[in-house]
Amino acid sequence: MKAAKKLKSIAKEAARELVSAVGVDLGDRWSHWCALSSTGEVIERGRVKTTAEDLSELAAGWIGVQVAIENGTHSGWISRTLEKAGCIVWVANPSRWRGTAHSSKNDANDAEALARVVRVDPKLLFPITHRTQEQQEDLSVIRIRAQLVRARTMLVNTARGVVKTVGARLPATDADAFHNTSWQSVPEALREALRPLYQSLAVITEQVRALDRRIEQLSKEKYQATTLLRSVPGVGPVTALTYVLTLGDAERFSTSRDAGAFLGLRPRQRQSGSRNPELGIAKNGDNYLRGLLVECAQYVLSRGPDSVLKRWGLGLAQAGPPAKRRALVAVARKLAVLLHCLWSNGELYCPFPESVVPSQPGLLPA
Repeated sequence: MKAAKKLKSIAKEAARELVSAVGVDLGDRWSHWCALSSTGEVIERGRVKTTAEDLSELAAGWIGVQVAIENGTHSGWISRTLEKAGCIVWVANPSRWRGTAHSSKNDANDAEALARVVRVDPKLLFPITHRTQEQQEDLSVIRIRAQLVRARTMLVNTARGVVKTVGARLPATDADAFHNTSWQSVPEALREALRPLYQSLAVITEQVRALDRRIEQLSKEKYQATTLLRSVPGVGPVTALTYVLTLGDAERFSTSRDAGAFLGLRPRQRQSGSRNPELGIAKNGDNYLRGLLVECAQYVLSRGPDSVLKRWGLGLAQAGPPAKRRALVAVARKLAVLLHCLWSNGELYCPFPESVVPSQPGLLPA
């Protein structure tokens, strides 16, 4: 019995030496994996607990082997774990690569599909690059702040709605000061009911302010490039730090134009023969950063100081409401490109570059 187990173990180790590609379908508790030989034959498949210890032990036999996983909640730390074990890791973009057919979709088949694609050509996975663990930890500060701001907005809207039901209205005020300035306008009959809500607003506002101070500290101490980005009117500390942490590295793009496409601010394409319909923007990439850039674009086109960018956007918006919306997205894309250009070149923003004639609205180099 012991001899049989030993022979089985030796055979297993010999098979591992022949592994040329591995696919891992990540799960919250368990992950399925499939190992292929150089000829595409399935050598072994199984499942493993989604923990760093178990994955490291499993990957010890995959040194130098190409391993494919899908982008998701766990893909960041798992890719770093597998790379530390000596694997060549490819993180597939699930919104672009085509996995298994729906009729036979399961975790085991997904793992095998990943392995087969990475064995043939990893570029078919449209691989993405994860940020470092330190960058991910710093980005969590911004993510938590965004959730707190969203929760505060919901509470403010709830307070306004409740007060309207009795025929009263709360004054227009900034969200930071809402819990202080609007309390006196709350009807006496509703004060007891709304008191916990206002107390929660006070706590959340203080937490948001603390996170704002943390963002300023991170920008000054670790991400000095944000100073260049904040030289653009309308780009504040949150947008600048989110941009730097989301892109991770200024050198990841060969040209600054790719930054706009990376954030989903370029039109989608569905060209076939002579048919080439006009579609909306792709909306891939980070939704939160894309929203921040649109907010910055709104400032540029409305209250922002005069610049070539503003004149170009206003020139696009002259055709009416639909054109105004398109101009807003177009300016957001230009901002994405501009911020990357400033970051990569180490330059401050110039509202009227010498290479552009400012007297001609609607003109701006790409």
